[in-house]
Amino acid sequence: QVQLVESGGGLVQAGGSLRLSCAASGRTFDSYTMAWFRQAPGKEREFVAAIRWIGGSTYYRDSVKGRFTISRDNAKNTLYLQMNSLKPEDTAVYYCAAQGPSVIVTTTPKGYDYWGQGTQVTVSS
Repeated sequence: QVQLVESGGGLVQAGGSLRLSCAASGRTFDSYTMAWFRQAPGKEREFVAAIRWIGGSTYYRDSVKGRFTISRDNAKNTLYLQMNSLKPEDTAVYYCAAQGPSVIVTTTPKGYDYWGQGTQVTVSS
């Protein structure tokens, strides 16, 4: 049974930083792509960033490029999202997700097989 457990969310002022973590368990993720999505109230869930577990290729939505960094620790089976220069529009529930073996890295939620419970990030102005 795959489990993804996020942590690290909280309240921060604009311009501040947070680091989210996602502890993954239940299988090996060698051929998986791991990603972060977010969902603000009244909005659809949107792609934030993704990383291939092996090789480490990364992908970002345009609005977070240069501010957010996705990474993983293979030995700890943990995914991270370092968020710097946070803006009020980054406020959302952030979800960790795992996409099963695939050649294509998808940026749509339906392409992901496993999800965490989410962690709230609130950025005050």
